[in-house]
Amino acid sequence: MTEIPEHLLKRAQAAKQKAAAKTDPEAAADAPAESAGDSRIPAALLERSKAAKARKAGGGDASAEPTPAAAAASGGGSVATMAPPPLATGPGGHTQRLLTVVKSGSIQDVKAKPQDKVHVWPHLLIIEFVAALFILAFTTIFSIFVNAPLLELANVNKTPNPSKAPWYFLGLQELLQMMHPMVAGVTIPGMGIFLLILAPYVDRNPSNKPEDRKFAISLMTVHLMFWAVLVMIGSFFRGRGFNFALPWRDGIYFDL
Repeated sequence: MTEIPEHLLKRAQAAKQKAAAKTDPEAAADAPAESAGDSRIPAALLERSKAAKARKAGGGDASAEPTPAAAAASGGGSVATMAPPPLATGPGGHTQRLLTVVKSGSIQDVKAKPQDKVHVWPHLLIIEFVAALFILAFTTIFSIFVNAPLLELANVNKTPNPSKAPWYFLGLQELLQMMHPMVAGVTIPGMGIFLLILAPYVDRNPSNKPEDRKFAISLMTVHLMFWAVLVMIGSFFRGRGFNFALPWRDGIYFDL
C-alpha cells in the first residue's frame, strides 16, 4: 500500500477551494473547509485505508467500515493509502505490451529482405559430385555388358571414301569444306567460346522463366539450329570424296 504525502493532499484541497471561489465566491466563503481526505481519491479506497489502520492499531471496531460521509468528514491530519491500480487487460484477458504484439515491419523500415540463396560450396558442388559419380558408375557397368559398335581394324593401305568424322564433329568438318581452315577451325569456334564466356556478364536477367528470357532463348535456338543443319548435311548429304549427294538417289554414306 502506498501512502499519499500530506503536502499533496493539502495542495489538492487548496486547488479545489480556488476553483470553487472562481465559480461561486459566496458559496465558497460560506462552505466549511473540506478535509484533506475529500480529494479526488475514491471513497472506497479511503474507507479501506481507515479499516486497515484500525486493524493495525488494535483499537476500535475493525470490522466496521466507515461510510463515505464519515470518510469525507474525517480530519485533515489523516493519511490515506491507495491500492495499486488494476492491471489493464486486452481482448481475451491478455496483458502483453504493445511492442510485443505489433509486427516489426509496421514500425521500422526493413530495406534488406532475406533471399532464398545457398552457397556453391558445399551445397551445389556436393550434389554435382555425387551425380558425376553416379554417371561414371552407370557408364562403366553399361560398357561391361554392351560392346561399342566399332568398325573393323583400320587398314593403312585402304582409306575409306568418304572419310567422315564422328557425328558431333561433322558440323566442324562441314565448315572446313566451305571456308578456309583458319577461319573454320580457329576463328569461328574461338568466337563462339568467347561469347559463351561473356554470356553471364552480358545477360544479367535474374529470372528463370522462359517468357522473361525471350532474347536469350531465341539466340540459343538459332545457334542450335545452325549447328544441327551442318551436322545433317555432313551426315546424309555428303557422298564419295565428301561431295554433295542426294541420299534418296546416291545412298547414305554415314555409319553411326
